[in-house]
Amino acid sequence: MPTDRPQPVFVLVRPQMGENIGAAARAMWNFGLDRMRIVAPRDGWPNPKAVAMSSGAGRLLEEAQVFETTAEALADCTYVYAATARQRGLTKPVVSPEQAMTEGAEKINEGGRVAVVFGPERAGLENDDIARANAILSVPVNPDFPSLNLAQCTLLTAYEWRRATETIVASTVELAGSEWATGLEIEKLAEHYEDRLGHAGFFFPEHKAEGMKINLRNLWSRMPLTRADVQMLHGVMRQMVRWKERGE
Repeated sequence: MPTDRPQPVFVLVRPQMGENIGAAARAMWNFGLDRMRIVAPRDGWPNPKAVAMSSGAGRLLEEAQVFETTAEALADCTYVYAATARQRGLTKPVVSPEQAMTEGAEKINEGGRVAVVFGPERAGLENDDIARANAILSVPVNPDFPSLNLAQCTLLTAYEWRRATETIVASTVELAGSEWATGLEIEKLAEHYEDRLGHAGFFFPEHKAEGMKINLRNLWSRMPLTRADVQMLHGVMRQMVRWKERGE
């Protein structure tokens, strides 16, 4: 069964190749979408090539609804976006995928049923299909090469849906089993290096020593050190001291 997660329906109108349907299903499921409708697939349905290409998203194809016409596929929808790169002489709002999915999420939260319609690979949606949409979804592509294949357009739209409805962590660090070093641990590291470098005569000439120590401490503070990093740097200094004391 499809998940009960509120989401738009993706409608593939007259898709020509089973491989593209499968790739679209995979793109949808990558971002948590599993409501697919297919209108008059050229090579019939089910299509084994679609299953092979779906790479783990075969459930979407098994549960996909198949319709004869676009009107039937959209009969229960309250707001429809038509994904097309070309203007067809129809007066409609034109929005980016980001705006469409942000608006779509709001409409779904208010109880609406939202659909995004994607056209066949070769020619895209026809005017009759677009006329049934409330707005046009237009990807800001290179105007000299605006053609996107079905899976690419599906992926872009599904990604924007995920961004609009999930908390996305913009940046993170994998600590690999360690933890961030505390202020005290970094302070002890700084003291260790100042002490050993002082004995080695590093802070010379003397009138510059204080500034050099401040710069060194500033270096430690700029580095995002983990406890493992601090332990390693202590070990580096200890080993260098041992090497010096052995006279090697």
